[in-house]
Amino acid sequence: MNPSDLLRIAEQLARGAIGSGRGRPRQAELRRAVSAAYYALFHTLALCGANMLVGATRASRSQPAWNQVYRGLEHGYARSQCNNHTVMSRFPQEVQNFGDLFTIMQQERQTADYDPSASFSRSHIIYLVDETARIIAQFDSAEARDRRAFAVFALFRHRSR
Repeated sequence: MNPSDLLRIAEQLARGAIGSGRGRPRQAELRRAVSAAYYALFHTLALCGANMLVGATRASRSQPAWNQVYRGLEHGYARSQCNNHTVMSRFPQEVQNFGDLFTIMQQERQTADYDPSASFSRSHIIYLVDETARIIAQFDSAEARDRRAFAVFALFRHRSR
């Protein structure tokens, strides 16, 4: 899954470029934009973990191991880890911002997907999509060792002795 493709779809939905085709997106399109933006974050983190831990190119990795790490990311556990401010505060700001937005967007996605009475404004969804793109770019520019450490933190449960 390509996070850039998800962001592009989220932006097009939020701006009314696809879907109803009338320039003003319907609530269903705004809801799908929120979901696509959240999944861009989720797949950014899954991709980071798999690439950093197993290998970024097919030639340098075991594909089954890469798939296992990629699919090992759990929504709830990752959110819980991102909310662990004691540990998150040790990461650089780019990673902290990613974690903060991850939790916000997961809640936004749950509202968009499961609250039938929720209503979304176009300007708010455009802001969320733009912010998601900015935070992903910022995260991708963070030091590899910090992204790797964050992926391990978000993927694996810590076991004390």
